[in-house]
Amino acid sequence: MSTRQHPQPTDGSPAITRAFALLSKDWNGLILMALAKGPADFAKIRERVPGISSRMLTQRLRELTAIDLVAQDVRPGQSSRTRYALSPHGNAFLIPLAVLFLWAEDHLPESGSPVSDQPATPGP
Repeated sequence: MSTRQHPQPTDGSPAITRAFALLSKDWNGLILMALAKGPADFAKIRERVPGISSRMLTQRLRELTAIDLVAQDVRPGQSSRTRYALSPHGNAFLIPLAVLFLWAEDHLPESGSPVSDQPATPGP
């Protein structure tokens, strides 16, 4: 029976560098979370991601599609619309994204809230 060793991330790890590059781009995480609710057309994604401009959403959807996290489905017909959905790689990315979301809920203050410098237990 073989045991699988997990790679130890280092400052120069290409994989973790790529992951942080993906998440450091404005809106990427929010777009992926919006598509986690289900496939949507452009207008629906904008509704799910308040504050994003059409131009930025177009750019980010192109990028996320190019790296195969988002898939496009063009439906022909009278009102041919492109629908977007998470690809299998995008769905797999929801696992670490959800963990990050839960961690942020528990450990990062809300916007505008001061970060507490107080010790966990009061001193004498």
